Amino acid sequence: MKGYRRVPGTPLTPQQREQLEALAKLPDDQIDFSDAPVLPDSAWKNAVRGRFYRPIKKHISLRLDADVIEWLKKDGEGYQTRANQLLREQMLKDIG
Repeated sequence: MKGYRRVPGTPLTPQQREQLEALAKLPDDQIDFSDAPVLPDSAWKNAVRGRFYRPIKKHISLRLDADVIEWLKKDGEGYQTRANQLLREQMLKDIG
């Protein structure tokens, strides 16, 4: 598959799509990674997981106790973001 480069933003050609599908079917130990650079551990020291990940937001209606809402609003604007962060932290604990 060497020599095939797609210009970013252009759709895949049928040949490129076929090659990717064939590659996806191969076990990892049969994939040639020789042209992929090996990075030293120091290259990852400042890496941040999910830095560019932006989850899709959905508008919902949620009934919360009044005292919970007041507690979330006590620091001003951004209470919905704070509520989302608290729920995300709990979700990650639960699934992790």
